[in-house]
Amino acid sequence: MASGCAKAYRIISLFLACLLLASSSAAAINSTTLDPRDEIRAKHRRSIIIRGHLKRVNKPAVRTIKSPDGDLIDCVPSHLQPAFDHPKLRGQRPSDPPERPKGNNLSSTVVDVMFLAWTISGESCPEGTVPIRRTSHEDILRASSIQGFGRKPAAGRFHRDSGSTGHEHAVGYVMGAQYYGAKASLSVWAPSVTSVSEFSLSQMWVISGSFGNDLNTIEAGWQVSPQLYGDSRPRFFTYWTSDAYQETGCYNLLCSGFVQTTNKIVIGAAISPISALNGGQFDIDLLVWKDPKHGHWWLEMGAGVLVGYWPTFLFSHLAVHANMVQFGGEIVNTRSSGYHTSTQMGSGHFAAEGFRRASYFRNLQLVDWDNSLIPLSSNLRLLADHPSCYTIQGGVSGVWGNYFYYGGPGRNVRCP
Repeated sequence: MASGCAKAYRIISLFLACLLLASSSAAAINSTTLDPRDEIRAKHRRSIIIRGHLKRVNKPAVRTIKSPDGDLIDCVPSHLQPAFDHPKLRGQRPSDPPERPKGNNLSSTVVDVMFLAWTISGESCPEGTVPIRRTSHEDILRASSIQGFGRKPAAGRFHRDSGSTGHEHAVGYVMGAQYYGAKASLSVWAPSVTSVSEFSLSQMWVISGSFGNDLNTIEAGWQVSPQLYGDSRPRFFTYWTSDAYQETGCYNLLCSGFVQTTNKIVIGAAISPISALNGGQFDIDLLVWKDPKHGHWWLEMGAGVLVGYWPTFLFSHLAVHANMVQFGGEIVNTRSSGYHTSTQMGSGHFAAEGFRRASYFRNLQLVDWDNSLIPLSSNLRLLADHPSCYTIQGGVSGVWGNYFYYGGPGRNVRCP
């Protein structure tokens, strides 16, 4: 009997010891998880990483201009801009200006560079510098991650059926030939964006490669992106990638890539004025083309102002030519409330509503192998991948050349 009791006692003691050990381990885990000192240390490490990132993207300035909309614009010596952090550009100077495409120049810009908001104060950056919007600590904190700051997610690539990516489009496009650039006038609006993690944009895409991992794109236009800029203003932007948005590329000058050459335009600056419903319509001219001499892809805005270029070495397929050009709108639909977003595309009105109500692209042109601007032929294809939410309608006229209206409100009775 005593032996049985002793055995039972040992079993119970072992069980209690296990319970005690488990409790101690759980307490230790909880202590580690909840220790406020660890949280403080994590925040401190994150702060150090953010400060390091800010040091890389914000270059020493000879002058800083306070824009009326709150932006700080740094006048950075041209050779110190982020592009020249790239190993293949380090120690070099910007390329010489290219030969501009010959031929038809239908467009007449309604909004010139003086209407970028930062110029309203009358201040400007001196010759030999480039104006760069300063990145703030808050800008980086809004990003999904420090590594993802200033970049589109890989899901941002264009698909014929983009329902699974959250990216929705209404675009006109050409494909099946060799293209060396494109030009268009696009109206500027301030579409409502429902969530900070969504955006609405209007842009040109110059594309080469497949829609797999080797996709090369050059992109320019305007966008409303609360996550990237912290507000709801339409802003001039650029983008590039050489691997389908995976590891390469970024918006604006947020990585080494695009080389800015003008001291008159801030990439990322707010555009003002903008189009008004049933009122004045304002658009901007954009031209992207491949320099026949050096092979770089140049960007022009407005009445002949060279913004800068994407060096040819950034790309694989685009080092030769583009095989597709797109114009139009794109939004992100996160379905954060369980139904389609109310984020607007363009003006927020459907294409059928026409002038003064719907957003538009006009005077669509291409650059051919001979560095000549040519109007689009009849092979412009129109696609709205969610036509109950956003639509597109095109045409041709003597004044506007090839054009289309596009856009929509997002969620509505036919777009649940």
